[in-house]
Amino acid sequence: GIFGIAFGALVILIMILVAACRPHNPTHFPDGALDKPVNYSTPKLVILHMNMALHVYEDIMRMTENLSEKYIIGYGASSTVYKCVLKNCKPVAIKRLYSHYPQCLKEFETELETVGSIKHRNLVSLQGYSLSSSGNLLFYDFMENGSLWDILHGPTKKKKLDWDTRLKIALGAAQGLAYLHHDCSPRIIHRDVKSSNILLDKDFEAHLTDFGIAKSLCVSKSYTSTYIMGTIGYIDPEYARTSRLTEKSDVYSFGIVLLELLTGRKAVDNECNLHHLILSKTANNDVMETVDPEISATCKDLGAVKKVFQLALLCSKRQPTDRPTMHEVSRVLGSLVPAPEPQKQPTSIPSALLSSAKVPCYKDEYANLKTPHMLNCPSMSTSDAQLFLKFGEVISQNSE
Repeated sequence: GIFGIAFGALVILIMILVAACRPHNPTHFPDGALDKPVNYSTPKLVILHMNMALHVYEDIMRMTENLSEKYIIGYGASSTVYKCVLKNCKPVAIKRLYSHYPQCLKEFETELETVGSIKHRNLVSLQGYSLSSSGNLLFYDFMENGSLWDILHGPTKKKKLDWDTRLKIALGAAQGLAYLHHDCSPRIIHRDVKSSNILLDKDFEAHLTDFGIAKSLCVSKSYTSTYIMGTIGYIDPEYARTSRLTEKSDVYSFGIVLLELLTGRKAVDNECNLHHLILSKTANNDVMETVDPEISATCKDLGAVKKVFQLALLCSKRQPTDRPTMHEVSRVLGSLVPAPEPQKQPTSIPSALLSSAKVPCYKDEYANLKTPHMLNCPSMSTSDAQLFLKFGEVISQNSE
């Protein structure tokens, strides 16, 4: 009996101890689990364009078989790009960013909302995005003809680009960049203008991509950061030297893109710097021998090619203040693009301005504009003619 009582007392004592040691809030653990459903919830797809209406994250994963390799259409420095055909049968490009979660997610989302609201015929639209620990996805317009880099330098070089198409591409890209610099509020500096960021639609109309999100993906937030952004061969040397970023840094990079379009050469190829090459050829008045053969074969007026060379060298002047604005660049390129309607009568631009044969050195070409009757030529507004004059004076000074 005593043994039984002792045993019973021990059991009761153990029960009291267990009860005392138990946490006061037995529901605490399950609550904690409900607080963090990170691993189970589906990432949210934010839609910025009607094209993607009625789509959720799972749809995208199903349509691309969880972003399978077979849907990859390209690789960038900061992303892999996939093609996805939506429910409405329209394709979109999905950019999967390599960078982990941006340091400041809210700021990144704000930038994406801003980019999503920017609409211009020469800018690639952001149609939506999804930010989560399983990957940051940006959804863009799909461009049938890939990038300008692919067409000029890609392994296939499937398509030849005639002079008029190159001029149209240059003008479109210039107008897109001018819109970012002058018509957006707040203004947007692209930071990475290059041929691989100029995408071409089915009609070879140019669309700039990768603008507006560089700041969040960059280490430092300030405009004068010590972290230089951009791509070798296109980086403004003045920005590299001072870390001070302005629109004129984009103008420099655009000048290099113009040189690529003119020569068909890469900005940097086996230690050869395209800008340096063109400067040395200019000094010897041999710049026209660098012209892409596809231009020589299709351009009726090599005077226009010379003007674009001049423009490219102006854009890439060492002093940012010597460079034109993108509005000015667009106006000059626009004045060179042939009018869409077929013209019966000969063009009214004075032959002295266009003829390449009569002018021994193209640096002196604009001297003709100093005569007043030329300034009144009907095909160019006075301001355009004065702009050419200003360009001529700048270029005829010793090119940097």
